[in-house]
Amino acid sequence: MNAVTEVLIPDIGDFKDIDVTEVLVKPGDSVRAEQSLITVESEKASMEIPSPSAGVVREVKVKIGDKVSQGALVLLLEAAEAPAAIADPVPVATQVAALPSEEKTGGKSGAAAPAAPAVSAAPTVPLVPAAVPVPYEVPPVDPLFKPHASPSVRLFARELGVDLARLKGTGPKGRILHDDVRLFVKTALQAGAAPVAKTAGMPFELPAWPSVDFAKFGPVETKPLSRLRRLAGANLHRNWVSIPHVTQFDEADITELESFRKASAGDSERQGFKLTLLAFLIKASVTTLRQFPHFNASLDASGESLVIKKYFHVGVAVDTPDGLVVPVIRDADRKGIFDLARELGEVSKAAREKKLKPGDMQGGTFSISSLGGIGGSAFTPIINAPEVAILGVSKSVTRPVWIDAKSGEGQFQPRLMLPLSLSYDHRVIDGADAARFTSYLVNVLGDIRRSLL
Repeated sequence: MNAVTEVLIPDIGDFKDIDVTEVLVKPGDSVRAEQSLITVESEKASMEIPSPSAGVVREVKVKIGDKVSQGALVLLLEAAEAPAAIADPVPVATQVAALPSEEKTGGKSGAAAPAAPAVSAAPTVPLVPAAVPVPYEVPPVDPLFKPHASPSVRLFARELGVDLARLKGTGPKGRILHDDVRLFVKTALQAGAAPVAKTAGMPFELPAWPSVDFAKFGPVETKPLSRLRRLAGANLHRNWVSIPHVTQFDEADITELESFRKASAGDSERQGFKLTLLAFLIKASVTTLRQFPHFNASLDASGESLVIKKYFHVGVAVDTPDGLVVPVIRDADRKGIFDLARELGEVSKAAREKKLKPGDMQGGTFSISSLGGIGGSAFTPIINAPEVAILGVSKSVTRPVWIDAKSGEGQFQPRLMLPLSLSYDHRVIDGADAARFTSYLVNVLGDIRRSLL
């Protein structure tokens, strides 16, 4: 009999107790090296765990619904040929749609837990509708208090909108358990309120979501939202209701820029990548962020100080079959246009193939969401907390623009105009500053040589 190897969950970053959502193989299946074995999902990512080598699946040790961490046993793999050392595979990942959520206070437990076998998932509880009225009053808590709970309990509480600081744990040393969260939800619902966490101390009094029997009006089909879309929706809802959004609209004349891009496209294609407008947008945005550093910043946890970042990591929204993901182009200020274009091609391909690592979607300081390849004239992108601004880009259009001649006589000329939509956090950025930001960005895009200054 050939040697049997234990396939374990590899290093998956800070993720622990994440759900097994798909088991892609069964006993007796032949697998090749790097073939996906299972899919796991965290709050931020969907990850496929690959096989370290070729072989035959002898026994699968996990099932859908199990929670696993690094070191958990996935399956037993019988070597196809001679025994081979287990490689340390790299997980692949895809971020949630909205845009990456900020780390919550107390989101990490103290010391890292040792690798452990998979733990069976606790029975799930239906998500509490976000639109239930929230008159439920709870006593104030010490803002410095850090609740004692595992990562899986914290994730469970976030999905239900429960503030763990308001719970009393019944586990050892006051540890908050899944049952404590369920009891809190049940008690709140019986009191006619949803246990929704308050945002910055301000409850949102919302009317109940309308309950309608749509089938009485005609044929319907019900399709459940995927877990990733539900989580993305929760983050988007949080960002929308907790950040005072304002959107500044402008447009840039990119006639010369597009001519230069097309003239340079041949050089990039010979090097194996496509030179897109997005690479120029990243470069121009970084140049503008240097002039307006408070756009490259975040509010601290207290909301009383602004953390201005000295690095420029630009998140770029990528459309994939599973939804929107936002990989981050790191140190964009240190890269040329060709470097940015090459990296954009690589991360876009990795996103579509679910090969992004969790770290590829963290640490962004400013985001760009481009719909120019699809259409539309303007939109309001939702800010990617904890960032304070996001740039939306729509489809460019050629139209007549009045150009003043040096002789004093002007005329209409066909110009390629690019619509821009800058959403910003009004707690940090004033309207005048936003207008200055887009005006400066428009000038840089109008003459890309300004990005070299």
